[in-house]
Amino acid sequence: MTIISYNVNGIRAAIRKGFLDWVKQADPDVVCLQEIKAHPEQLDLSDFEDAGYPYHYWYPATKKGYSGVAILSKTEPENITYGTGIDYMDFEGRSIRADFEDLSIMSLYLPSGTNIKRLEHKFRFMDDFQDYVNELKEEIPNLIICGDYNICHEAIDIHDPVRLKNTSGFLPEERAWIDGFMKSGFVDSFRHFNDEPDNYSWWSYRANARNNNKGWRIDYNLVAEPLKDRMKRAVILPEAYHSDHCPVLLEIE
Repeated sequence: MTIISYNVNGIRAAIRKGFLDWVKQADPDVVCLQEIKAHPEQLDLSDFEDAGYPYHYWYPATKKGYSGVAILSKTEPENITYGTGIDYMDFEGRSIRADFEDLSIMSLYLPSGTNIKRLEHKFRFMDDFQDYVNELKEEIPNLIICGDYNICHEAIDIHDPVRLKNTSGFLPEERAWIDGFMKSGFVDSFRHFNDEPDNYSWWSYRANARNNNKGWRIDYNLVAEPLKDRMKRAVILPEAYHSDHCPVLLEIE
């Protein structure tokens, strides 16, 4: 199974930039989307079916043009779960999960900490999400959580760790949380296969950051420990230009 996670920063804008042709060519089995910024009624859903994804599930934010997640799949899941039950976040469309025969795949869009109020909101959600996942793993041990975590884990994951150490997305408290989240039973699939620097999944639109590869690695496919030996490949796909993020890919048996 090939899984791609992609923060598209607006699915309609990504489609205008060739997303559908790209996904046909990439041909993953499952696509986890974040920041769709659209409701299903604003899309021509037949476009996704024509691209090879007859099963598509959308969890937009209540507020139009904001947040939202989705899962596209070639095969029909056994179950779809919308949200986490964390009420103060579910209306923002932060999580959707598809359960297949022997594994479950979640598309997650963790909040960013754009200001003090949102940063407090982010920390609260991170703690509650950890508790939610701890319980979920008891029921579903074969869990893959794909998405935009809005956190760089280590210095190797950001282009200027010294200057940006006090910036949200690389704060010590955020880094400690994602480190603890991984240690609670998840493998960073990309780092399992690749320990090289200068591999990023998001670049600011400012100062020609992408062309200069001044980026951040904030998008992950985190794989629950019981699935570790089934991982075959994990790569970042920076040649895809439909967003300020790029897709991250995981192949698993």
